[in-house]
Amino acid sequence: MSSTFGYCRVSTLDQNTTLQEEALRKAYPNAIILHEKASGTTTSGRDVLGILMEMVGQGDKLVVWKLDRLARNVNDLTTIVKTLEDKGASLEILDQHIDTSTTSGKAFLQMLGVFAEFETNIRKERQMAGIEQAKLKGKYKGRGLSIDPKEVKRLKASGMGATEIAQELGIGRASVYRLLK
Repeated sequence: MSSTFGYCRVSTLDQNTTLQEEALRKAYPNAIILHEKASGTTTSGRDVLGILMEMVGQGDKLVVWKLDRLARNVNDLTTIVKTLEDKGASLEILDQHIDTSTTSGKAFLQMLGVFAEFETNIRKERQMAGIEQAKLKGKYKGRGLSIDPKEVKRLKASGMGATEIAQELGIGRASVYRLLK
């Protein structure tokens, strides 16, 4: 017996998956729906997606509301689709009316994946350009120092070793060594 699995994902804790779940429930009232709060820029660290990919089997269908809820780059999307195909399962994206159980659905999905990756890259470029402008205007200083170099040197002068200093300050030994050079 085949099953339908829904996957809902948001990036931050203050977001919720309500709209996604409503769309999935409307299309597939009996779907097994899993939720995840994790960045979509990579599949790495997305444990719920990993579990879902293990659960899916022959004849099953994975359904997402929008493509960007599943993958934001072509490599991740291709890997997910290939895994589903190898298991005899398919992918449906409700918003774009794509179903990989059809040839045209597979082709259209690949084109959308290219555009999703392009959009992510453009967003990163705009962000970097904005940071560069802010730096030129003196408004962006980056992250402040989280380790006081003087304190590291003072503790070393008092006879403490790198491991003790690291433990005392709650930092890594490599940071201690780097500051003592």
